[in-house]
Amino acid sequence: MQLIDIGVNLTNPSFADKHQAVLERAQAAGVCQMVLTGTSVEGSEQALELCQQLDSSGQRLFSTAGIHPHSASDWNADSARRLSDLCKAPTVRAVGECGLDFNRDFSPRPQQEKVLEQHLALAVELQLPVFLHERDANQRLLEILRDFRDQLPAAVVHCFTGEQRALFSYLDLDLHIGITGWICDERRGTHLHPLVREIPRGRLMLESDAPYLLPRTLRPKPKNGRNEPAYLGEVLREVARHRDEAEADLAAHTTACARDFFGLPFLD
Repeated sequence: MQLIDIGVNLTNPSFADKHQAVLERAQAAGVCQMVLTGTSVEGSEQALELCQQLDSSGQRLFSTAGIHPHSASDWNADSARRLSDLCKAPTVRAVGECGLDFNRDFSPRPQQEKVLEQHLALAVELQLPVFLHERDANQRLLEILRDFRDQLPAAVVHCFTGEQRALFSYLDLDLHIGITGWICDERRGTHLHPLVREIPRGRLMLESDAPYLLPRTLRPKPKNGRNEPAYLGEVLREVARHRDEAEADLAAHTTACARDFFGLPFLD
């Protein structure tokens, strides 16, 4: 049973000097390919470098390149140039993480919107899919996306945690949906249990968002409290349970979906 983790923050400092061991545990757990998330220009450069350093085959590790809405205030002309250069690297398979976060508002909303539009324009220019972040900004994200959607090859709302109305609005716009260990959280994720049934095959992908969102259903829990791709199977189990699907079936169609979305190679 093969899994693809579409969202791994491997550049996070908590993984420093542990990359090889993390990858080995992931592979042992059936996670055959991963997409490393870029959340800043520097972080996107580091993600690409990690792919090149840790995967000499060029078959298992890929990355995204973008600026998280929390850091939208850092955007400048140099950011645009460096991001464009990064996105032309063969290993970079999506523009992002980008989007809107009206929950924490670490950057002013008008700036978040401007930077999102820059990312979407770049994705249209290079014909790359988009890796989206959204918190408390469903309606505004839709309004901006609609102007670009017909020209974009694909887009995924990563780490979806919203309500039914938001989910249906994204599906209506032909977006993909990424589900994380949020669904394993009995305190705040139970609303996702009936919703994951509504995501059609071919639009659903799985992600760890490691080192964040350690699945609360995981037993035994790691003492360091850090999530990693090796635990993606726990997300698989929870999603399969609420979709009333066999785990092997869910693994097969979410892996096929991720491979198609990011243009990843088939492995022997």
